[in-house]
Amino acid sequence: MSMKHRIFISGAAAIAWSSCADFLGSRDTNTLELSAAFQTVPAGFSASSNTFDPRGDAGPFFPGRMQAGFSNSANGTGGPGGGGKGEGGHRDGFGGPSLRGLLMGGGLGPDFLGRIPFGGGKGRGPFGWFHLPDNCTFSTITARVGCPDKVRDGLTVTISFAFLDTVGVPQPKFDTTSTNSVNVRTTVKGTRVRRDSSVSLLDHASDRTVSGFAPRSTQRTVNGTAQASENTTGVHDGVAFTAVRLASDTTRGLVIPIRDGHPTLPTAGVVVRTMAVTITPEGGEPTSRSRREQITFDGSNVIKIMITQNGVTKNCTLTVPGGKLECE
Repeated sequence: MSMKHRIFISGAAAIAWSSCADFLGSRDTNTLELSAAFQTVPAGFSASSNTFDPRGDAGPFFPGRMQAGFSNSANGTGGPGGGGKGEGGHRDGFGGPSLRGLLMGGGLGPDFLGRIPFGGGKGRGPFGWFHLPDNCTFSTITARVGCPDKVRDGLTVTISFAFLDTVGVPQPKFDTTSTNSVNVRTTVKGTRVRRDSSVSLLDHASDRTVSGFAPRSTQRTVNGTAQASENTTGVHDGVAFTAVRLASDTTRGLVIPIRDGHPTLPTAGVVVRTMAVTITPEGGEPTSRSRREQITFDGSNVIKIMITQNGVTKNCTLTVPGGKLECE
C-alpha cells in the first residue's frame, strides 16, 4: 500500500526548452549514455512519499550502447558506447529531446504545483489522500498504525501511520473531526528482473508528516525525507556492467493555504532533490554524473530553482502553470 494520489495531472514534465538549454544539455561527449538515468526515478520509488511525479517511475535504468574492448574515458575520447552525438548531442542526462522535462524524474508531483484542489471530506486537498485498510492495527507501544506488507512486482512495501489530534494525542485512525497531523513511514525493498536477465536490487524509504487536517485549519504544512537506491547488474552489447542510481529528497516547511474548492501554490518551503548515477563496466573505470535541485516556494507563481549539475550551479525560475524553466 502507498500514499499515492488518485489524480496525476501534467506538471513540470511538459516544460519546454529555454535559454538555459545549453547549461542543462552539457555538450560533453561522455561515451556512456546516462541520459535516461535522470529522466526517471529508481524503480518502485513512487510507492513512497516523495516530491517526484509518480509517472517518472518507469522501471529500472538500463544503460545505452556499450562496446567490448573499450578504454575508459572520463573525457569522452573512447570507451563503452563509442563516440557519436547520440541523443541530441547530449550524453550526460541533462539534455536531449527525450527528456520529459528539465526537472529530474519527470518533474514535481501535482501537489507541489497547485494542481490538487481542496474539497470536503477526509483527506481533502494536496497531500491529503491515503487509504487505511481494515486489517491495519494500532499499537499502544509505538502509537502507530501498522499495516500488513504489500507485495507486488517483486517489491515489498511496508507502511505505517501515526495520527495526532490538535493537542498531539495519538489516535488509532483518522478522525475527520479531530485529527490534525498524519505521519507516514514507508519502506520499499525487493528485486526486479528484466527479460534480458539483468537484475535490479531496490531499497527505498520515506518519512513524511502533513499537518493542518483539523476542520478549522487555514493551512497545510509538509515536512519529509526520502531516499532511494537502485543497483543493477547485467550484460549489454557483450559488456557486463553495474549501474547504481541513488536519489534523495527533502521537503522542509512547505506551507499551502487552504481555500475550499480551489488549488493553491505553496507560500513557503524548500524542496531539495538529488540524483546520482554511476556505471562501471567490467574491467573498466566507473563513470558518474550527479544533479541537485533546490526548489524554493514563496507564494508567487514564479518558483525559484537552483540547479547544480556535476559541480556547476545555475539559478533558474519556473513559471506555473505552463511556463518555461528560465536560467541565468
